[in-house]
Amino acid sequence: MNEEDRFKIVSNDYADFIVDNITLQSFYSSYSNVSDLRINSVYSVAYIPVTYFDKNVIYNIGYEAIPKCFGLMSINRKEATNSMYTLQYTDYDLSGNGILIGFVDTGIDYRNNVFKYADNSSKITAIWDQTIENGNRYPDGFFYGTEFSREEINAALLSENPMSIVPSMDEVGHGTVLAAIAGGSYDADNNFIGVAPNAEYVVVKLKPAKTNLTEFYFLQQDAICYQENDIILGINYLVQTAAKLNRPIVICLGIGSSQGSHLGEGIFNNYLATMGQLNDVAIIVAAGNEGSSGHHVYGEISPEYTFNDIYLNVGNNNPGFFMEFWGNAPNVFTVDVYTPSDEFVGHVPSVFLQESTLEMVYYDTSVTVDNILENSLGGDQFMLFRIRNPISGTWRFRIISLGNLLSNFNIWLPITNFLTAETYFLNSSPYITITTPGNEKTVLTVTAYNTADQSLYENASKGFTKDNQPKPDITVPGVNILAPGIGNQYMLNTGTSVGAAYASGIVALLQEWGIIKGNQTALPSSKVRSILTIGADRFEDMIYPNPDWGFGIVNLSNSISLAQKR
Repeated sequence: MNEEDRFKIVSNDYADFIVDNITLQSFYSSYSNVSDLRINSVYSVAYIPVTYFDKNVIYNIGYEAIPKCFGLMSINRKEATNSMYTLQYTDYDLSGNGILIGFVDTGIDYRNNVFKYADNSSKITAIWDQTIENGNRYPDGFFYGTEFSREEINAALLSENPMSIVPSMDEVGHGTVLAAIAGGSYDADNNFIGVAPNAEYVVVKLKPAKTNLTEFYFLQQDAICYQENDIILGINYLVQTAAKLNRPIVICLGIGSSQGSHLGEGIFNNYLATMGQLNDVAIIVAAGNEGSSGHHVYGEISPEYTFNDIYLNVGNNNPGFFMEFWGNAPNVFTVDVYTPSDEFVGHVPSVFLQESTLEMVYYDTSVTVDNILENSLGGDQFMLFRIRNPISGTWRFRIISLGNLLSNFNIWLPITNFLTAETYFLNSSPYITITTPGNEKTVLTVTAYNTADQSLYENASKGFTKDNQPKPDITVPGVNILAPGIGNQYMLNTGTSVGAAYASGIVALLQEWGIIKGNQTALPSSKVRSILTIGADRFEDMIYPNPDWGFGIVNLSNSISLAQKR
């Protein structure tokens, strides 16, 4: 990437693809006007003219290369009442001293008092706002957005017009809430304090996903959607900033996607597995809010029956949606599609017969299907259904197995944020709904519960992964958590991203105990996961690991006590 070509990163005239660095060379020989931005020694982002993002893009370039769409994992805010939940502390003398907490999210309201010290200086070491183009003010090596230093943020806080100096703002409020929960300073007026109040921050404000991507997946224009490569580059920035400051960092990911095989594999998960090996980097991920959404179905087909009918309800005024079918190897599947009036729309043939996108039309409704074998994921069969202007009612998908073995499959709709309320499977399953990247094996995947009645958050995604690996890892408070959002308005917040923020504060305390105080000088994500899961509180009548509760409810004091005895 260079100064001349960097406009392609933000231009809707160019499509983004995440490719390995060996494949990247073929892009330059196959397509014109290509540029790339290196992620690491394995992956790069290729930018090519959007005209190449055509109906056969999955066959020409590959599904893994197309950035996945991510949404926010906090879906409920309500006004604070007298039943506020106050954040708790560990038994140890820990407050997050010397630790950075990083966010790749909607930004941060840096003017809020919970992000300041008593002398009015900022706790934020840097902000990379991917949405602001201001000459060459981007971070070194990233080529887009604008970086704001601590010195600039402090100058803004002293100004009568802070936004004239640092014009970065969190218009949504999600990132501000998460940052406050994880490490906000004491606010006596509102009886608030973050979990690790002496930790400092590094913040990335994500730019919205490009139009070609949201249109490809039929996402509504007002959907808050971010794309995979911007998130990965944001994490790169957090890790590099922490390295420059020589500080441990906790990375909080309060975003998620239902796309992918749910095996904990793929580009994003592989990238996080590499980052999670660093001794002073801990990655905390929200489990997702898809458990009760009706957006997943699991099916089996025995040899004697050969098919399984799946029913999908579609509400009125739905402009379109997509869904992913994943059939377990070695079986091969075909699909027959029927309208709510049970009229036959079309047949999706076996994968061996398809070399381009299949298009089926029924009056104003169009159904396009891509059907491939994902050799990189064990040879599972993958079908991407994209349905435009669907007729309302109950659609039927007859899944047919061509083999003579017991076969099974999973189908996932997008996350709740990207769908209309009345789109769901009638025979849905709440399990295997952990959102990406929460199904990556080494990260700490966090689900949420209500401390008032000890109940699991009703919408929390449930495990395990598709290959039966334990996820989520740990359960933390994530229902009705008090925190300030936009305009310093205190609200009660709910969702697994709220839990991820709470857990990020806890891990900052653990890093202080381990790295800063010299008790555990190496704390990669896998070790953080091990320490917290071993010391978790568990119900006597429950089997662990549990697909709902993980390894139990977080107990940092007990976890540290057990770690000291090792």
